[in-house]
Amino acid sequence: MAVPRLVYDDDCGFCTFAVSHALELGEFEAVGFSELPEDDELRARLPDDYEECVHLVTDAAVYSCGEALEQVTRRTGAAGWWLTAAAKGLPKYPEARETLYHWAADRRALWGTFARRDSLSNGDGPT
Repeated sequence: MAVPRLVYDDDCGFCTFAVSHALELGEFEAVGFSELPEDDELRARLPDDYEECVHLVTDAAVYSCGEALEQVTRRTGAAGWWLTAAAKGLPKYPEARETLYHWAADRRALWGTFARRDSLSNGDGPT
């Protein structure tokens, strides 16, 4: 697997929107939760509670939740990547990153009212 895989909730319009943006900025293979067979090698590398958040899977590691988002941001050079790089030195940064990620993820239906896509291929944009 040379290209990192973004494993995400493809039933979530906001999640699909975010992944489509990542695909525009960087080189990833997107894999929706609905596309993961139980006996798949990729599925076996994910945590048991994989449906709780996004994952970035590389040859060397699996990044989940806030750490996955941080890795995607770093790999794409998206706006704000420098902020996460600077914040890494702060005490309790990993805990704060995960708390913020889960706070935002718990409100994805709300974010989906502002920005969503129903699929990666149908060309629909924000509503």
